[in-house]
Amino acid sequence: MKLEELRKIRERAEAELRLRGGAARVKVVVGMGTSGIAAGARQTLRAVLDEVARRGLKDVIVTQTGEKGLAAQEPIVEVHEPTRVTVYGEVDETAARQIVAEHVVNGRPVAGRVVEVREVRG
Repeated sequence: MKLEELRKIRERAEAELRLRGGAARVKVVVGMGTSGIAAGARQTLRAVLDEVARRGLKDVIVTQTGEKGLAAQEPIVEVHEPTRVTVYGEVDETAARQIVAEHVVNGRPVAGRVVEVREVRG
């Protein structure tokens, strides 16, 4: 491998790590338990990461968690904001991109996929 190829690989890895940690305005959590993975959560996580990176969203953390206890709704995606947590169910790649575009970018939850909304008290 050439030095330039290695440099590009390192830059991509560093960019993905920035998307997974740090201070943020919004945190997106994808359920990656066994039932989530079986339902396609890997592709959902990949789509969220790709859409966040494509849009250059530096104030968004993308992370994963284990089972959420909602196996019938997998893949599960949570959008954590300062005042609320919105839980989405049955999130495929297309829905994941729509959640990033509508909810994360514009602050409008995506109707039809919302399983639960919890208010957060500071």
